[in-house]
Amino acid sequence: MAHTQTIDADWSPGPDHLAARVLLITGAADGIGRALARGCAARGATVVLLDRNVRGMESLYDEIVADNAPEPAIYPMDLKGATPADYAALAQTLQQEFGRLDGLVHNAALLGALTPLSHYDDELWFEILQTNLNAPYLLTRNCLDLLGRADDASVLFMTDTVGRHGKAYWGAYGVAKAGIENMAQVLADELEDNARIRVNTYDPGAVRTALRLIAYPAENRDALALPVEVINPCLYLLGPDSKGITGQQFSFRRD
Repeated sequence: MAHTQTIDADWSPGPDHLAARVLLITGAADGIGRALARGCAARGATVVLLDRNVRGMESLYDEIVADNAPEPAIYPMDLKGATPADYAALAQTLQQEFGRLDGLVHNAALLGALTPLSHYDDELWFEILQTNLNAPYLLTRNCLDLLGRADDASVLFMTDTVGRHGKAYWGAYGVAKAGIENMAQVLADELEDNARIRVNTYDPGAVRTALRLIAYPAENRDALALPVEVINPCLYLLGPDSKGITGQQFSFRRD
């Protein structure tokens, strides 16, 4: 991958930026995933909401419909316990309902605990890797055919600075995010000759989310960016303006 990129600060998506696109967003019930789902729907996309929090997805569904945006779809799924067969079933459902997939956003994440590797709980380690690394792999692999049926598909992995440079105590979360960065590089390289599918990663930085609160319970949350403030790069990378851009690392720039 190239050096970390940012999008033009003057770029903004038009109201039809994602018109007629079908986008799957994991971790859609809260935080960045929720803000992104609303942002994509407001710009014409049909959004497939995937999360284990059914109530959160249902309220988001209501918000999107109230915005007069395209009706979203809800797909309840717990990535921590999902099997390979569950991902195959999801892909089959998407094929039956939509026939293709224009975008896939891997946003769901599980932090676990900030602790030295010497004290890390083995079961927690496996759970974090299952949610943050194995699940994106299985979901992407099962959706590749659907992505290939779109004219211009985008796979976007949400990542973190601790995945680009190791940091003490971040344990399985940091290791999984590092794996995500490498997997994105591998996939982008393998698809280099496939102009239909592009693959990138995006680090939104410090955002006022529930995951951030677990990691930094004492920090001033008023100083953090709101989820809606960091989604513009995602909208750019999911839409036609970024066609041809692949294998890149993007980060949020707060002016």
